[in-house]
Amino acid sequence: LLAFTVGNEWTTPVVILGLAIVGLGEGTLLTLLFNVLVSASPKELAGDVGALRGVVNNVSSALGAAFAGVIAVGLLSLFIVSAFNQSNLPEILRAEINFDKIDFVSNDQLKTVLSQTSATPGEVDEAVALNAAARLRALKATFLILAVISLLSIIPSLRLPRYTPGELSVEELTKDHRPRATNGGA
Repeated sequence: LLAFTVGNEWTTPVVILGLAIVGLGEGTLLTLLFNVLVSASPKELAGDVGALRGVVNNVSSALGAAFAGVIAVGLLSLFIVSAFNQSNLPEILRAEINFDKIDFVSNDQLKTVLSQTSATPGEVDEAVALNAAARLRALKATFLILAVISLLSIIPSLRLPRYTPGELSVEELTKDHRPRATNGGA
């Protein structure tokens, strides 16, 4: 939803609604899944399962944010270089811009950087427009990629065991299943 509604104006009702739906859905789903996980475990292991759930939640949130950032900045870099190559901006300006350190910057920040180059006011305006369009494309593509990856996570979840509370005891879960050594048939 966000990939189709996000725009350069983040205060539009459709974007706000999309963000609210994502937040409510994620919060509700995670709470439900984690409660099912803890309640399905034996009472003796519920504390350990709850603690492990917290660790997994925090680590996965951090890794997910980092992964999304890498995708977004990588796509932004790709889109900006591609847009600049297809634009009418002069080659001399390309030599003055460091394309190796592309990041999300505001229009005002970009104007400040470009004011220190040989760019004319018209070229600055064109570069700002290219940057704004590339930022938006990168955000939309990032949201789409993350949505596809989220949907792919359904596949391994289908292989999760379907235990009901009380089906397995703590002894069955913690029993040593290694074959015992024999002492030569004696």
